[in-house]
Amino acid sequence: MSEIRVLVNGAKGRMGSESVQAVREAADLELVAQTDLGDDLAATIASSGAQVVVDFTVPASAVENATTILDSDACPVVGTTGFTSADIEGLQAKATGLGRGGLIAPNFALGAVLLMKFAQQAAKFLPDVEVIELHHDQKVDAPSGTALKTIELIRESLDQQAQAPGKDRPKETETVAGARGGEYLGIPVHSVRLPGYVAHEEVLFGGPGQILSLRHDSISRSSFMPGVVLAIRKVGSLDRLYYGLDQIINL
Repeated sequence: MSEIRVLVNGAKGRMGSESVQAVREAADLELVAQTDLGDDLAATIASSGAQVVVDFTVPASAVENATTILDSDACPVVGTTGFTSADIEGLQAKATGLGRGGLIAPNFALGAVLLMKFAQQAAKFLPDVEVIELHHDQKVDAPSGTALKTIELIRESLDQQAQAPGKDRPKETETVAGARGGEYLGIPVHSVRLPGYVAHEEVLFGGPGQILSLRHDSISRSSFMPGVVLAIRKVGSLDRLYYGLDQIINL
């Protein structure tokens, strides 16, 4: 069986450099190129013959990079966050038209995927929920893509059960603006940015006389690499672009 030819875009960054090492250590993968800011991604894909492109760059270039990868006959594995729903839908339509597989994942840690699934199940029984995400102080988007994906899954469960979180709460007054955080799809979300953190998420469910806490902590960026390698191995056999590692983990 031939090796999968992989290009890592954003190779000089923290996640990119981890991805480079992970690809090098996988016997069935071949690192054929590395690109970063200022490099011609399309030209490098063509010259290297890359079949899969891993992208860990910045939100401002996420859509452009994913489009370039698809247009260059390669399969994207994108961990860059900052996509809107419209961005994802547009890229999915493009990939489907090309008959090409790919993945955009807000989090590649398998434990984080499990947290999302557990939270989705818990919301069926405990609809009052808030999400807290904590990241390093260099992360530029808030809330994190992981938090948004988690809330989307929780919202699906609540809608299926026709439940509304916080329906019995009194009207709140913030004496400090923003003290209660933000809200996405009707669910409160809070973002923390401090040095020392890597990537962390806690989902809190409240019910009469009880609290359920679900938490995942990535204490090293190596936690994301098994998921990245899994995605690289799978995307070539897919015929469309998926959003979320949970969508392909069992394919």
